[in-house]
Amino acid sequence: MDRSRLNIAKTGESFAAAHLKARGYQILARNYRLGRGEIDLIAQDGDCIVFVEVKTRRSLKFGSPQAAVTTQKQRQISKVAMGYLQTHNRFDAPCRFDVIAIHLSPRLELLKLEQFENAFAFQGNIGY
Repeated sequence: MDRSRLNIAKTGESFAAAHLKARGYQILARNYRLGRGEIDLIAQDGDCIVFVEVKTRRSLKFGSPQAAVTTQKQRQISKVAMGYLQTHNRFDAPCRFDVIAIHLSPRLELLKLEQFENAFAFQGNIGY
């Protein structure tokens, strides 16, 4: 990812984290990596662990940010989420997958933020 796109992504993630904190969520991890996969934010909302994919755009030229969370991306996030739950021994915790769509101005100012709770269900096999 080139420097400009990385800066846009990091700016969006910062806005998303601030939004979640303002709503009373506790941020557990940012940019959690497992193998080749990554989850942008992992947060706790009450007793629920929330795996958050943040999509940031400065233009709608290529569609809405949330539309970029494809089935393939959902599978990858699900796989990393399972790894997180296993590593932290949290299989008993309820969890969900949210998407936060960020629209920025050309100067990287926040224009719009939308949180889609339960944006998708777990994609993959739970068994080994």
